[in-house]
This record gives sequence, C-alpha cells and structure tokens, in this order.
Amino acid sequence: MAKYKILTVGFALPGSGAEITSLKSKISLLDYDIIIINPSIYEFYGYRHEVYQGKPCLDDTNSFRLKAQLEHWRREIFEAIKAGKNIFLYLNENQEVYVATGTNSYSGTGKNRQTTRHVESISNYTIISGEIDIINSSGSSMSLSEKNNDLAVYWSEIGQLSEYRVLLSGNGIKSVVQTISGKKSVGAKVRYKNATGNLFLLPYIYLYKAPYTYEDPDTLESIWTKEASVVGKKIISALCSLDKSVKSIGELSAIPEWVSQDKFILPKEEKIRIQLVNVNSEIETLQKQKEQLEQTILNESLLRHLIYENGKPLESAVRLALKTIGFNVSHFENAESEFDVIFESPEGRLIGEVEGKDNKPINIDKLRQLAMNIHEDLENENVDEMAKGALIGNAYRLKEPSERDSFFTDKCITAAKRSNTALISSVDLFNIAQYLSGKNDTKFASTCRKVIIENSGKIIFPKLPTVGLKSEITTI
Repeated sequence: MAKYKILTVGFALPGSGAEITSLKSKISLLDYDIIIINPSIYEFYGYRHEVYQGKPCLDDTNSFRLKAQLEHWRREIFEAIKAGKNIFLYLNENQEVYVATGTNSYSGTGKNRQTTRHVESISNYTIISGEIDIINSSGSSMSLSEKNNDLAVYWSEIGQLSEYRVLLSGNGIKSVVQTISGKKSVGAKVRYKNATGNLFLLPYIYLYKAPYTYEDPDTLESIWTKEASVVGKKIISALCSLDKSVKSIGELSAIPEWVSQDKFILPKEEKIRIQLVNVNSEIETLQKQKEQLEQTILNESLLRHLIYENGKPLESAVRLALKTIGFNVSHFENAESEFDVIFESPEGRLIGEVEGKDNKPINIDKLRQLAMNIHEDLENENVDEMAKGALIGNAYRLKEPSERDSFFTDKCITAAKRSNTALISSVDLFNIAQYLSGKNDTKFASTCRKVIIENSGKIIFPKLPTVGLKSEITTI
C-alpha cells in the first residue's frame, strides 16, 4: 500500500494516511494513484443563503465558485479516467441548488424599479460526465448485482459499513450494487469510450457517528476513535485491492511508438484530429479569458473584506474604500511606528486606525494608539497641522451585518467626541463604497468626506441616493 499515492476529496478517512483536499481546491488528479471523492457541496452555501422553490439559492459569489469548481472536477475526473486511473466516488445525497446565471432584468422606474435576478438549477453530480439519473433515496439492504462482480472482495470487507443515499439509472452505467427489494441500482461502474480507467460509484460510508467519533468536552469538536482508524485503513486497503484487480483484468498493451506514424492514421481519425486542434485552440483562448475574468472578480470583491475581515486584509479594504470615496490614501510604516491609513482631500487630513473584533464592540484601546500616532505625525517637519483622528471598526465581524449590535462601546463614543475623533463602522463604509464603485457621483462622495471630517463620535453617513429598490429571483 505504501506505493500508492492516495487523495481524498471532500472528506477524511482516519488512519488512512491519505492526502486530504477540499472541493474548493484546484488540485490535479493526475498526480495520484487512488482518488476517493465525496461530492457534497455544503461548503459553497456561504454563511447565509436564500431559499427558492424549496431549494438553496446561492449568492452571486458562491454561484460563480460552485459552477467553476464543478467544471474543474468534471474535467479532472474525466482526464484521470482517460489516463487509466480508477476514481472511487462515494454516493452522497443528490444536492440541487439554484445558482445565479450572471444576468438580471429590470422593470419599473424610480422607487418602484424592480430587479429580477435570473437563476438556474444545478446539481453536485454535475461533476460526473455522461447521462446518469440520480434520485435521492436511503437504506442499507443491498447486495451485489451479479456474479463475477468487480466489487466482490471490496464488498465482503466494506459492504456492512455501507448505506445507499441515491438510486442510479441511465444507459452509461453498469450496476454493481442493487437494493435487495426492487433490484434498484445503488452502485455502478462507468466506462468511457477510449478511456482505460473506470469511475466506480459506490454506496456511501458515514463515519461521523459512534463508535467512530466522540465529542471533546472542552472544544466540542468531533474526535476520531481507534475504531475509526481501523475502519479507515480497512477501506483504503479494500480500494487499493479493487484498483489492482481491475487494472490487471482490463489492462491494455502499451502502444508502440511506430503506431503513431502518419501512414497508420485513419481518414476519419485525421478529420477529427483537425477538429480537436481547433477546439483545443478555442479552449485555450476561453481559458485565458476565464482566468482574466476570475482575477477581475477577485479584485472587485476586495471591498467585501470590510464586512467580515480583520487585520491586514481589513486595512487594505479600508484604504480601497476611502480611495473610492475620493480621498488620497497612503500607509506609513518604518522601524519605529506604523499608521494603518493616512487619508486626505481638499476637505482635510486624517490619520486612521483599523480594528476588527470577532464577537465584541470596538473599545477605547485603539483610541490611545491613535492619539500617539497623531502626535508622532505632528512631529514630522513636513506636517504643519494636527491631523484629525479616525477609528474604523469591524465589530462582531463573524455575524451577518444586520444582526450586529453597536459597533463601539459607550466609553469609546464619549472619548471620541472629546478628542474630535471620527468613529466609522466598516459596514457603513462598505455601503458607501459599494454605491460609489458603480457610479460617478462626485457630489455624494464629497458629502461623505465632509461628514467624516466635520463630525466626531459615531459618523452617520447620508442616505444612499438609490433606495427602495426591490429584487426578486426567477429561473431562466
């Protein structure tokens, strides 16, 4: 077993020694000998998601990520099978969700203007190539579908640990496990034309229960037991044996180098090869466009760090937001001191401190640091006037913004008023920057800058010019 390089995608097998990765990764399957996949997509749902027609409806960001990752795994699985590898996919439940198509339509004007967000249905089993129908169903009474079954040895070892969560049908599958009652397929072997590997769709194995896990009383985390490690090793051993058995039966001869000479190419094959070259060229162009768009989306999404980040990512987002509002922004750091943000405009000059709190409001501590920074700044020979202070806080950052309490403590607000310091909620700053990033509203930006400079204590920004917009979801 030591010679196998093993990867599990989307779940862990205790004691197996396998490398673990998430469905969110971009890893290549070609580097591994044994590949085991759990196609659950719960991790793409996000902190909060809507429900549409009884199914989860993902926001634009998670929609984009999910579709991109499902396409990545679909491609990787198919390429690995073409390269002669056997993929073992454990059949978790079929998850259907609604994802954004990237298009909106509009109706009405002014306050009655309505935005319709178009969505489409997608399943976690999009990662499987071919026409396979998958329906949710559950049970544990199963048997092998036929004699001389590839799964015979595997099933003798692992069958009692397995349960079915879906029923399978379709022309492209060969049933290997079926329900005892009704003879419905719950496990299958899938072969693809001109591919030497196989896709095994196996009944699910659930280990997050007794006697395989227990809850740590201090951390409340699930801990694997010794029994779990024994089972994990057993599963890997059975899959390695299955992989070896299948390869020994279906292994093709190595293709001699001389076979690739032009004189052995078939006429139809030559035409298809030309088409393939053209398709690959188009794919390469589209892939470059895709990568450019992904990077653009990543750059444009940095402002969202204002509503959930802390530390350096939050500081960077604050500087970007202040630039969006129209300030000239810089960051000062030397061996002796560091200012999170210095921002100025014709209306005035400010020095800011940025702070994020997981589950607490922003307290008075940062005001002391801010006062020291302002005095250090004034000692600079190039500075003639004392800068105004600003404390930008992202309090209760782990909660959805509408569920958060006051961002600043009462003591912090009182002290800020006495020291002429502006207290700015990073969520308020996000709302302003979100509006301005899509519009050239210099008048509103100027008003926001003046509000920061001319007021102390908690800053109350003017209402956004675009209010009262309604939104609904529709399928395409």
